Amino acid sequence: MKQGFAIVVVFSVLVLLMLAGSSCYTVNPGTRGVKVTLGKVDPRFLPEGFGFKTPFVTHIETVPVRQETKAMKAECYSSDLQPMTLTVKVLYRIPEQSVVKMFQEYAGDPFDSLVAPRVQEALKEFTAQNTAEQNVKRRELIKTSAMEASAKKIGTLLLLDDIVIENIDLSDQLEAAIEAKMVQEQEASKSKFIQDKAKVEAETVVIKARAEAEAIKIKGEALRESPDLINLNIVEKWDGRAPQVIGGGGASGGGGNGASIILPIQPQRQPDTSGR
Repeated sequence: MKQGFAIVVVFSVLVLLMLAGSSCYTVNPGTRGVKVTLGKVDPRFLPEGFGFKTPFVTHIETVPVRQETKAMKAECYSSDLQPMTLTVKVLYRIPEQSVVKMFQEYAGDPFDSLVAPRVQEALKEFTAQNTAEQNVKRRELIKTSAMEASAKKIGTLLLLDDIVIENIDLSDQLEAAIEAKMVQEQEASKSKFIQDKAKVEAETVVIKARAEAEAIKIKGEALRESPDLINLNIVEKWDGRAPQVIGGGGASGGGGNGASIILPIQPQRQPDTSGR
């Protein structure tokens, strides 16, 4: 009798533990919960944290709302019918208000069924408008155009944060041809730079020569109008030692105004008075 009672007690405790375990739930950070009761989805999402539910009848499905990053490839053709393979990473997230609908329509993971097809379609549309070479050079423009077009195609159900183009793969022959053309363009730019530099240097020499000639002309005119400028130059360059004037334009009967010749005075010897 006692043994049977103990079995009943143990069984009852196990049942209670199972009921307790199935009557509570936890929604982890970065996710939101969707309550499903006998196959019917509650229209309101559950925030992160702890809660209670009807045991054995209701279960909680979680949907991530943090940013997700998925890689994909897009097979495209350029306007000159060159095949291109774009390797991209798509950054997206599910807003809270779309959690329940996303679970109902896309089983909580919308990338393969919603995001990837729209992004691939947008990439194909833009690359088909440009040549392969233009697409290689306009990687940033491809990104912004694909972002805008993809966001319109997806709508407000999901937020597209970014598209990162990691690589644009072309055929080996086309890559070699584009590389050779870019090298030629760089060489042409370099030659033009050298030519422009030489032209500027030549023009600088001409301008400098004209300036020097103009300066000489102005100085000559100034000397003709004011001959005393020569004397002023001599005074400005004098080193402070006493000069001796030994000639000049004012000689007798000359009446000229020529500049005087200035020489330093030589020290005179004193007579010897020692009688030696």
